[in-house]
Formats: sequence, C-alpha cells, structure tokens
Amino acid sequence: QLQLVESGGGLVQPGGSLRLSCAASARLDYYAIGWFRRAPGKEREGVSAVSNTGTSTPYADSVKGRFTISRDDAAKTVYLQMNSLKPEDTAVYYCAARRVAATLNPNAYDFWGQGTQVTVSS
Repeated sequence: QLQLVESGGGLVQPGGSLRLSCAASARLDYYAIGWFRRAPGKEREGVSAVSNTGTSTPYADSVKGRFTISRDDAAKTVYLQMNSLKPEDTAVYYCAARRVAATLNPNAYDFWGQGTQVTVSS
C-alpha cells in the first residue's frame, strides 16, 4: 500500500508563493502523481499531474503559467511550486498516485494523501 504525505501548505498573501511536497512511502518509478484541490463548497479539481517518466505534465487552465509540478524519484517526492497565488487558490490540496499515465481525473487515482491547507488572504 503506497502512502502519501503532503506538506508545505499555509497562509500566504495574494501574489505570494508556496511549494507543496508529496512524500511517498515507496519508490515512485511506476507511478504518476497528481495534485488536486477542494475549496469549500466546490467539487474536487485536478490542478496538475506528472507521468511516471516526467514527460507528461498537464495543468488546469486556472493555474497554467503560475504552478509548476516536478518530481524527484530519488527522494520519493513530488513538488508543486505555486507562484502568483490568488485568493481563489485557497483550498485543501491533495496528492494522489496511479500507474504510469498522468491525468487530471481524480477518479483515476488509487492512493491519496490526507491533504494540506493552502489559504491565500491578505
């Protein structure tokens, strides 16, 4: 059973930056990792994902140009660099894992972390 732990959330002012980390309990070589978020009263939304090889990295339109996903397989960790944060980015952010292919469809993922809160407010 693959376990995932998110960290790096917090309170940040609009325009600020945060880097989220998703640490895995086992090697990630065969796994794609996705980042998702759920804001109060809203559906869970796919933010970004990275394939097992790192060659495919889809992004939601709402975060393109502001967020960057990356992976360090040696460290068993995937990162989400979030820049130019907006109040509408406020949500609980989750990472999830599935075999091989990156997708922003949360229903395709098998393993989930517990989430980390990101609040963007002045």
